[in-house]
Amino acid sequence: MTTAPSLISPYVQAFFVEHLQQHKRLSPQTIASCRDTFRLLLNFMKHTRGIEPSALRVTDLDAPTILAFLDSLEQQRGNRVRSRNIRLSALRTFFRFVALRAPDSVEIATRVLAIPRKREDKKLIGYLTREEIKALLAAPDRSQWIGRRDHALLLTLYNSGARVSEMVTLTRPQVHFGATTFLQLYGKGRKERTVPLWPDTARVLKSWFQEVEAFGRPMAFPNTRGNPLSRYGAKYLLQRAVQRAVARCPSLSTKTITPHVVRHYLPCLTMSDNAKTFTDRPGNSGSRRLSPDRCTRHSFP
Repeated sequence: MTTAPSLISPYVQAFFVEHLQQHKRLSPQTIASCRDTFRLLLNFMKHTRGIEPSALRVTDLDAPTILAFLDSLEQQRGNRVRSRNIRLSALRTFFRFVALRAPDSVEIATRVLAIPRKREDKKLIGYLTREEIKALLAAPDRSQWIGRRDHALLLTLYNSGARVSEMVTLTRPQVHFGATTFLQLYGKGRKERTVPLWPDTARVLKSWFQEVEAFGRPMAFPNTRGNPLSRYGAKYLLQRAVQRAVARCPSLSTKTITPHVVRHYLPCLTMSDNAKTFTDRPGNSGSRRLSPDRCTRHSFP
């Protein structure tokens, strides 16, 4: 007697609740990315195959169907190859999990796992000149609360080379003031690192934190309601600063500027000037030699 094909909903629930959170302990950002993959896939199956999510079975998600879904991401949604590969990676992880839970689905899972990642072109990361970064930092109107926040955030982002996700989740206790002021960051891959701050950055942050304490929340750079900024909010305020800085520095209008470009400013600009040992800086001890991109973060250019 043959058994009916398994519904996919129990496997999806176990995949998110048990496998990703408990067994693999993935970050909330990674789990959210997997969630978005399944949201897109379920919508695709509903609109192209007429199958409701509650009725979807494992056998419905064979390799040709997954390939059609990936193609739709590029052709209809305009996703780039990198986004396509991220969605494919999430589905591969899911089908490895299904193969262990449902041995009768091993053949389907094996064919999905055999779908190759598409090769992508890697573009050169842009850069900013010294005049351009100075124009960006001077753009916010510091006579207003939002301008002081934007200036403090952009200066910290520029100084630390932190990811935008690290900036929007930064809390005041992560900034340690003292003889050497530094940030304590928790970044991609659950990696913890400390980044020293310039005296000018420390002064701006200390003044800003005194002002933002009125919200009663620990966020370093909250929005106007006192809640954490989103990544899109941080990108928006950067673009707002770019628009204001164009009048002072017209070359900004010819460049695509993102938080990632600001993050790579210092290594690109001053690598040859500041490749020194950490012990060359006053107030530091030890003999550890920093790489050039890290050394550039210890003195304001």
